[in-house]
Amino acid sequence: MVTSSSPLDALAQASVAVAATRARTQKTARLAALLRGIADHEVTLAVHYLTGTAPQGKIGVGYAMVSRACELPPAASPTLTLADVDGALTAIASAHGPGSGKQRETTLGALFARATGAERDLLVGVLTGELRQGALDGVMVAAIASAEHLDEGLIRRGFMMSGDLARIAGAARSGGAPAVAAFGLALFRPVLPMLAQVADDVPSALAALADPILEHKLDGARVQLHKDGDVVRVYSRGGLDVTTAAPELISLGLALPTRRAVLDGEAIALRADGRPRVFQETMRRFGRSTDDPALRAEMPLVARWFDCLLVDDDDVIDRPGRDRRAALASIAPAETLVASLVTRDEAAAEAFLAAAFAAGHEGVMAKDLDASYAAGNRGSSWLKIKKVHTLDLVVIAVEPGSGRRRGWLSNLHLAARDPAGGFVMLGKTFKGMTDELLDWQTRELGARATSRDGHVVHVRPELVVEIAFSDVQRSPQYPGGLALRLARVIRYRPDKTAAEAATVDDVRAIAVADGVLEPGF
Repeated sequence: MVTSSSPLDALAQASVAVAATRARTQKTARLAALLRGIADHEVTLAVHYLTGTAPQGKIGVGYAMVSRACELPPAASPTLTLADVDGALTAIASAHGPGSGKQRETTLGALFARATGAERDLLVGVLTGELRQGALDGVMVAAIASAEHLDEGLIRRGFMMSGDLARIAGAARSGGAPAVAAFGLALFRPVLPMLAQVADDVPSALAALADPILEHKLDGARVQLHKDGDVVRVYSRGGLDVTTAAPELISLGLALPTRRAVLDGEAIALRADGRPRVFQETMRRFGRSTDDPALRAEMPLVARWFDCLLVDDDDVIDRPGRDRRAALASIAPAETLVASLVTRDEAAAEAFLAAAFAAGHEGVMAKDLDASYAAGNRGSSWLKIKKVHTLDLVVIAVEPGSGRRRGWLSNLHLAARDPAGGFVMLGKTFKGMTDELLDWQTRELGARATSRDGHVVHVRPELVVEIAFSDVQRSPQYPGGLALRLARVIRYRPDKTAAEAATVDDVRAIAVADGVLEPGF
């Protein structure tokens, strides 16, 4: 195996090549060839960077700092190694205290000054979490398997059980199949959560499942609880340890009548009247590294469990949903279980959905009781039925794409019309766009460009776009104090002018109806 230091340029060029093709087999072959040539001790770094993550996690670098670093002229030729990048990111993540912001910016600037244009594109994607070149988890699983001559299913299973694809790549390189197979369900090593696809409505969801069960879909924080005797830990959807932020869940875990357990569910903060708080408020409980008694008293957390992966020495993750649910019901108090209904009757299911909305939840989940727990997969055996809002909004600015979208204007700045004059920004989106739409909007927005501020291209507010979004949330980031959550493009509306777009009052009305704002806000 290769043991010399691995160049960043090799990853950057592979990223460009992968972004340029839609063929999964070609992406896989290019990445596998690259991984075979990566130094043994840097395989984990290579997989991190190629899947758009840094091993240090969040390092205190925002869009503005990255944009300023990009203003420096790029290097004429490649000299950076993966070890160089890792050292710089470690130094940035370690900077704390007075002057740390300047220290981070200086270190980042020095790193970008040594990076070529292609290397910068890769680094920007890693630092902003917006690397979009088609080499993400699914393709990388296949590439690791090919590079190490291992079964793809084995690599996928290891990834699901560990939640860390880079770690699996390192294990595959150093220990082969036995090292990867060792990543089974283990206490205090969170598995990737099973995810859901979207269903259009109740009838289509019921028709798609062999043995359906409906559950209220809470808009809270996905959590995984691990218990071993008197030790209980709680993990976030992304596998982060959030134990200190959720002491209420620790108490629930300690009270379980079992020695060992792994539970899957939602943690949600409640209002004084017992109704759920909006997602943004619940997440305040998880935005700190220590327990805040005052915040806990203001916004107590409750858990609503919907799945069980382990009871004592009984690993049930691969068993059907009905068995896992029976295991859950045998150890968790009834009041901590998410509300559910087993039915095929459409009228009963519609009534259950209406009850979920009336209780302040975002919809229902429809799950197949025949299905095993597909950790990390967004499979067809879990379906979500949610309320979807749509508004016709105005594009006031746009940002160039990166990775596969390089050369296109991609990230839209969306605004509602202010009846008093002007426009009020509500957020950004790059979702829901086909290549044909990207081509079109790049031409149309480019023709309307008025100025440029760093990487942001300001445009004449003329194009109206229909946007779907899950809800409105409070946001100090935007002048109107509101932002759209999970926004995506449905279509442009050439039949409408900006004067016919939705107003900020329309947005506030949705927020009031959903309980985000009090009437008269």
